[in-house]
Amino acid sequence: MEQEKIDCFKCKHFYITWDKDFPYGCKAMGFKTKNMPSDEVFKASAMECLKYEEKTRNPKTVQE
Repeated sequence: MEQEKIDCFKCKHFYITWDKDFPYGCKAMGFKTKNMPSDEVFKASAMECLKYEEKTRNPKTVQE
């Protein structure tokens, strides 16, 4: 059974940096990168990111 690829944009630890050379960051792992942090974690460990936590949405900001 193949695991679904992690989407960093849906993770609460993901952020966009101001660094043009390293535009993506992970607060949980404490690094910035040119690629998606989950891809870097997989390249380094051959495992999916274990720090992934889906963002919670504020019901007041979600339009129906």
